Amino acid sequence: MADERIIAALDVRTLDEVKALVGQLGDSIIFYKVGMELFYAVGPQVITYLKSKNKRIFLDLKLHDIPNTVAEGLISLMKFGVDIFNVHASGGFTMLSQAAQRIKEAAHAAGVRPPKLIAITVLTSMNEIDWRSLGMTMPIAEQVVNLAKLSQRAGLDGVVASPREAAMIRKACGRDFMIVTPGVRPRGTANNDQSRVAAPAEALRNGASQLVIGRPIYAAPNPKAAVDSILAEIAAV
Repeated sequence: MADERIIAALDVRTLDEVKALVGQLGDSIIFYKVGMELFYAVGPQVITYLKSKNKRIFLDLKLHDIPNTVAEGLISLMKFGVDIFNVHASGGFTMLSQAAQRIKEAAHAAGVRPPKLIAITVLTSMNEIDWRSLGMTMPIAEQVVNLAKLSQRAGLDGVVASPREAAMIRKACGRDFMIVTPGVRPRGTANNDQSRVAAPAEALRNGASQLVIGRPIYAAPNPKAAVDSILAEIAAV
């Protein structure tokens, strides 16, 4: 049975690769992430394909611009009928609040359920050395929590953050706030370009609501076996 806490990242470049992976995983995965690499290469047809398979979709395009541009961009993307969008929390309160308000207004006018809107806090690839090179003085974790609270005040449904900050966000923002965590690496798999990582069960225990998992699934010799192993690990959490 599928577990909606797992979002499989389709970090590939062709629709044929998508079809092959979705076919292999079958009913074990219901939620997929479509990011920049795939969406820019294939376009909306990947959304159409996934919806034809009754899959749920996190469209991970990380919008970050002036408030009106972000809000209008999200309204344009709403026509695809995906389940989750994201923006960068560092765009600030006005950008976040306008995005949240206007996407809800547009959904109401269209008579559809509004998609969830979540905000990127600090990318999980960022380590303390890179962080300090930007002139930042507070620790990454402190800024992640600050951005999570800002996003919640602005009316967003949740944030994207690493598993290491999930417990602090959960404490600060409550039980109903979404915490979507990339940087999830099952034990025995490589970190690749992720710096702040955790195993799946650990991430959920820390307070994550959903886990985005890419390479440990699609690059595995047997993707279906990799998913089954992850599902077995988190079943008791």
